[in-house]
Amino acid sequence: MPAYRIVLDTNVLVSGLLSEQGTPGRIFDLLLSGDLLLLHDPRILAEYSEVIGRPELAIDRGHGREILRFLAESGESIDAPPWPRALPDPDDEPFLAVAHAGNSLALVTGNPRHYPAAVRGGVRIWSPRELVDWLRQATPQAEGP
Repeated sequence: MPAYRIVLDTNVLVSGLLSEQGTPGRIFDLLLSGDLLLLHDPRILAEYSEVIGRPELAIDRGHGREILRFLAESGESIDAPPWPRALPDPDDEPFLAVAHAGNSLALVTGNPRHYPAAVRGGVRIWSPRELVDWLRQATPQAEGP
């Protein structure tokens, strides 16, 4: 089965790195296992790097570099044009642009209000819980004895 293509907002990535428990941690596990394919571009990777490197998060630098290298190499780089509609935070525009250009299943974020429906261009915006619930229903479960 091919991996489901997603774009991951930085807040979900950081939550998954800070705590292996919970839904963002589950999403990170699915990325590591190859069940999810992360779509990205240089702007998204730069934001990941900047945020992961913040001292207040206390993420080990070496571990942070390993994670970023894994995400860049295991994911798919998308050449996305600039997003044509203004968002409340212009730094969020690359996430929508990559999700749209890469035909992602969804852009997964903990802050859906950052992506108003009027400017999404048809991109699905899901919370981490919505993604995990959708995957649970979409993925056939192994039958027991």
